[in-house]
Amino acid sequence: MNDIIVYTQNDCPPCQIIKLFLKEFGFSYTEKNITLDDKSKQELTQNYNSYSTPTIVIGEEVITGFDLERLKKVLDIRE
Repeated sequence: MNDIIVYTQNDCPPCQIIKLFLKEFGFSYTEKNITLDDKSKQELTQNYNSYSTPTIVIGEEVITGFDLERLKKVLDIRE
């Protein structure tokens, strides 16, 4: 399994939901808070051409925004 990176920011309810979702299914992830870390913000915008959170990076897959269905597909989660 590829590493999971979740770009978040303070006061972002969808970011909290994504983190809870990943924990519920037993996935570990690295959180990068763009509010607290300018380097993470620069990474998000320059490497992934994203300006919104949550943005989730799993290998070559980049999921911008709150898209649980796509996240389930990428992580092969079947409920």
